[in-house]
Order: sequence, then structure tokens, then C-alpha cells
Amino acid sequence: MRAHPAGPQHAAGLGGPGWLSEPDDPNDLLPALWPSTARRLSGGSADGVVSVGGVPVTELAAEHGTPAYIVDEADFRARATAFRDAFAEAFADACGGADVYYAAKAFTCTAVARWLAEDGLRYDACTGGELAVALRGGTDPAHVLLHGNNKSDEEIVRAVRAGVGKVVVDGFHDIDRTADAAREAGVRQGVLIRTTVGVEAHTHDYIATAHEDQKFGLSLASGQAAEAVRRVLARPELELRGLHSHIGSQIFDVSGFEVAARRLLGLHAQVLAEHGVEMPEIDLGGGFGIAYTTQDAPLSPADLARGMAEVVTAACAQLGVAVPKVSIEPGRAIAGPAGVTLYRVGSTKDVALDGGLQRRYVAVDGGMSDNIRTALYDADYSATLGGRRSTASPVLSRVVGKHCESGDVVVKDEFLPDDLAAGDLLVVPATGAYCHSMASQYNHVPRPPVVAVKDGVSRVLVRRETEDDLLALDVG
Repeated sequence: MRAHPAGPQHAAGLGGPGWLSEPDDPNDLLPALWPSTARRLSGGSADGVVSVGGVPVTELAAEHGTPAYIVDEADFRARATAFRDAFAEAFADACGGADVYYAAKAFTCTAVARWLAEDGLRYDACTGGELAVALRGGTDPAHVLLHGNNKSDEEIVRAVRAGVGKVVVDGFHDIDRTADAAREAGVRQGVLIRTTVGVEAHTHDYIATAHEDQKFGLSLASGQAAEAVRRVLARPELELRGLHSHIGSQIFDVSGFEVAARRLLGLHAQVLAEHGVEMPEIDLGGGFGIAYTTQDAPLSPADLARGMAEVVTAACAQLGVAVPKVSIEPGRAIAGPAGVTLYRVGSTKDVALDGGLQRRYVAVDGGMSDNIRTALYDADYSATLGGRRSTASPVLSRVVGKHCESGDVVVKDEFLPDDLAAGDLLVVPATGAYCHSMASQYNHVPRPPVVAVKDGVSRVLVRRETEDDLLALDVG
């Protein structure tokens, strides 16, 4: 990781990163970074105001306050159904289609669970809490996949009793506990074995090696995965549905999936040869990238689906096995671009640096409590003036929060208008994934609301926390 222990270093990138260029017009919204309905209004009293889902951000700030997470419902659902349709079409001839499980860790609430169920997607839960949201949102339990490297006995029992479709076995400890829970519930529980295939993929690069130093899964190279197959088959309470792998995040091509799929299908063929068991499924995980800034160029769902279908069918042909039913797990790729965060500027400050340089600091009313990714992962974001149009020259700026941390940075580098001032609204795109999910109450700052917008109407999905909420858990 390139991140400083306390977050982004103060003096790093004084001239801005190489990929960031001064815009001809800082008012422009780059479509790749924004929800499909986002636009800057023209004419009338709202001239220059950014609108999402047909609702001007000035109205959103007035009604819901700042900071606030804004989710474009139509955009979210369009991205979800794009994955559903693209993978169904790409794998139709090979195996009758593909299942798309939404990775709830990116962002979930009961409304999102309901949207997914209505649109024919499945639900990938990592904890009992995410499972509870799915069930409360009306998800068919048979369409739920339960992950987790350290599932509690309670979570396993709850999932099995609820009738979840599959439990992902992440270690030998999961096998007997899941089988025992199934026996007590009087059911036969479907399971997938999470297999560490020795491929790590992030962004454009991937590493294929026998080194598998991570907490997830059972090693293919050491024989752990094959041993897990034997142990699952020895428990009649379990139905071995197939193998699972996940190779990374922010992946912009299918080369890493090619290596992973070939290795995973090799074990699939081995199980058929040794045990006479033809597992019906294979889950290739998620990790599909999105555009946070102009340096990112993600593939469309259709291109991803075609590429992965070619990879899987070629590997199965080489191994002489039928193509199993394929599943994938997009989360960020659906939620990320559909969400923006709305802030209000509190102050600006120019700080003199060595060599006659200076940096413009723009402080907003949120920060690392509502977006920890910049401090945690050295992540890059974009930002724009949301409440008006500006004719001022662009100035390289750093957007920071209100927390008592030097690493409290929201946007490390962005060109913002020179006349940006206290009271202005600032909008940060591509924050629909992981920002709300990883939000905290650091410095006892209540977490922002999640507000859905669609067809000119806004509605609260998750209400803003209050100081009363903070104190309600404090028993003195």
C-alpha cells in the first residue's frame, strides 16, 4: 500500500498527479464518473445547479441537509439489470445463463434488497446483519449466498434455518458446523467451497503464483480444497454445489479471471474423475472496477460477460467437461457509480509550501467518517461545485473533512473554481459503494442519511443519525 500510516501525506503530489489535467471548464461533468441522470441545469433560478435523478442538489441540501449520500435509483437498477442481462446472454448457449449475486458489502439496505429481488438478481451476504437486511427486504432465501471467513455458529444456524441457497465453505471448520446445523434443521444444505487459486488481480495487473497468503479460502496448490471436497462429500447433510473463487478488486480486464477459471475448473474436472461427482456450479466472484477519476477505464457488463464466457468455455473444452452454471458477484460496479455524496463547504485555506507553491484546502462538513477510503486505501476521487456555475479559473485543491486527523482527506487533488467559498455545495461522485458501508461515528459525528432520487422525487432510505442515537447506546 502507498498510503501514509496516518493517511495521505500533506506534501505529496504538489503539482497534482500525472493523470489529472486542468479542465477547460471546471463546470463540466464527465459522464463516466456520474450517475446517468446527473447533469448541470441551464436557465432560470437553478442555472448551473447539479441535478441527480431529476432533483437539484440545492433542493436535496435544503430538505435533507449535508452531508448526505444520494443514490440514483434508476441508475442503480439499470446497472444491476445490465449485469443480469449481459451474463444471461453471454452464457445462454454454454450453460443456460448465469446467476448474478449482488455483493451487499458494497452497500445495502432494505430498499436495495427489494430492488434486487424485483429485478431478478440474487444476494451475497457476508454476515448475519447483511442476511437480516436481505430477509427484511423480501429476498427469497433460496437466492441468498452466505460468505464469511469466520462465520459464527449463530450465523450458520440462522442461515440454514432461513433456507439460504448456499453457504460458502471458507475453511474446514465450516464443514461440520454447517452439516450439524443442517441435520438439526432437517434439511440438506447446499455449499460452495471457496478455493484460493493463487491469482491476485487488482486494476490492470494480476499475479499468478502458488503463494496464497490471505485469510480467505482453501488452498488449491496445497491440496486443502481437494480435501474440503472429500469432507463435504462425506457429510450427507451437505450438497456440494460447486467451487468459488474471488481474485481481487478494481479489475479492468478478464486476464486474471482466465487464469483463475482454468485452475478452478481443473479441480472441477478432478472431482468428476476421482469422485464421479459433476458439480453443477462455479462462482467466479466479483471485483469489477469502476471509474473514480479520468485514469480509470472499466469494461461494460457486456464486454465483461463476453470475455468471461470465452474464458470459461475454452477452459471446459480443453478439460473435456461440460460448462457448469456460472455465478458472479458484482457490488461496487452496480452501487458505486449510482451514488454521490453531497457536502457543504465550511472554509477554504491557502497554505504556502516550499518553492513558492501553495495548496488550496477546501474543508467540508463530512470527512473520513463518511468516506474512509481515501485515508485507508489512498483512493482517488473527483469533485465538483454543485450549487451554481462558476466562471472563475480552476485551482488545484484538496478537499478535507472536519475530523481531528491530518489524514482526514476526501479528495486528494481536484481542480475547483477559485471562487469556491463557505456555504457552497460540493458533490463527490462514485461514492455509492463502501462509503456508507464503512462509515463510522468518529469524533461522535452522526452518520449521514441515504437518500434515493428518481423522476424528480427524493425519499429517505436510511435516516440521518442524531446525537440522541449516539447517546442511546451509552449506558453510563
